[in-house]
Amino acid sequence: MTKIDMTQIFGDFSDNLPDGQEGLTMVFSPTSVSLKQRWRNNGLSADFMADYFATFFPGSEEANSETATQNQVKSAVSFIANELLENAMKFNDESLPQQISIRLQMDSHRLVFLATNSVHPQRVKKFQQFIQELSTSDPSELYLHHLEKDTEDINENHSGLGLLTMINDYQAKLGWKFEMVDQNPDALAVTTMVQLTV
Repeated sequence: MTKIDMTQIFGDFSDNLPDGQEGLTMVFSPTSVSLKQRWRNNGLSADFMADYFATFFPGSEEANSETATQNQVKSAVSFIANELLENAMKFNDESLPQQISIRLQMDSHRLVFLATNSVHPQRVKKFQQFIQELSTSDPSELYLHHLEKDTEDINENHSGLGLLTMINDYQAKLGWKFEMVDQNPDALAVTTMVQLTV
C-alpha cells in the first residue's frame, strides 16, 4: 500500500495562483446521491461552466486563429471540465466522505482548472506511473498507444485518453498534487491542475 507522508507534486502544478480572480467552484458530496449515479450530470456541469466562462470571451467576426473566440473557449472548457469530472468521479475513493470539487478560474491570459478527489492508496502508484509516462513520452504517440490498448482489450479501463487529448488538441499544461487528508496517511487526495492559454 502506498503511503504519502508529504505533499507530492507532478508536472505543471502551482499553489501560488493569484487571489481575487474570476472563478467558479462546484462541489459534489458523496453523502446525498452516489457520485457514480451522477455520471450523466457531469456533462451538464461542464456545459454550465463553459456557458458561464464563454461570456467573458465575446465572439468576433474579425477573430483569427490566434484569437480565443467564444465558441473555442466554450468548447475547450466543456471538454476539459467534463473529462476532469469523469476522472474525479471514476477514481474517487468511495470509502471516504471527502467531497469532489472542480474550480475554474481565469486571469488575463489563461484558464486554470482544479479538480480534487480522494484516491484509494492502492491506485496511487499506478496513477503516478502514468503521470511519469505522460511527462517523458511524446503525447501524440502515447495517445495512439493507449487507443490501441483500448481497442485490444475493451474490458480494461486504460484511462488517460482524455488527459492526452487536452495536451494534444488544446496544448494544455497538466499537473497534479497528492496529499494526505486530515493528516491520515490512508486518506489521500489528488488535485489535477489544467492550465489553458487563451
